[in-house]
Amino acid sequence: MTRMRTEPDAGPAASWSLVVPLKPLVLAKSRLAPALDGAARARLALAFAQDTVAAALACAAVRDVVVVTDDTRAGAALAALGARVTEDTPAAGLNAALSHGARTVRAARPRAALAALNADLPALRPAELERVLAAAAAHPRSFLADAAGIGTTLLAAAPGAPFTPRFGGPSRARHAAAGAVELAPGAVPGVRRDVDTPADLRAARELGPGPHTSAALAALREAAAPRASTAPPG
Repeated sequence: MTRMRTEPDAGPAASWSLVVPLKPLVLAKSRLAPALDGAARARLALAFAQDTVAAALACAAVRDVVVVTDDTRAGAALAALGARVTEDTPAAGLNAALSHGARTVRAARPRAALAALNADLPALRPAELERVLAAAAAHPRSFLADAAGIGTTLLAAAPGAPFTPRFGGPSRARHAAAGAVELAPGAVPGVRRDVDTPADLRAARELGPGPHTSAALAALREAAAPRASTAPPG
């Protein structure tokens, strides 16, 4: 586990610590199974996470990113981008992993502003994320609904506010029922577009995914293309 620094909080321009959960790659993106085999799904899941973390770290409002994962390959790749990686020691599902990441952050900085961010946002843009976090700063607890309007892609807790994730399934309704304010920061399609299904992946491609996802998709297309025959003419 990477140790969290304990220096004073940064100024408001870089005040948020983001917690990004990532399940083992062999288990990721099972809903893409009708279109992709296990190796392809793992490759894409890692690429999604790399583009998500890279964009988050490039956001002016983000101080640091903590990735919670037990996948050593993914952990190494995301640490290379500058993320802090911690093992999923609760091993009790998504919300437990997020709470563990939040405790890791606040053990070093008790009044850290926290935001949980999905790991599958390949079209994430730093400026869009900055807009969302600026809106979140006006509320103790807030969230952003996903593109489908059913789930959640970001959950924020201001300094001193409790961090109570309720991700999974219809989490938009659960976060609202728990008292979090739904954010309406304008057009932020890259922050809302998570990828679970082939239709989601097509929509992310239309938005324009980051370089890791673009490279992974190109490699998958190349692998699927019929190879020209190299045999000499008979």
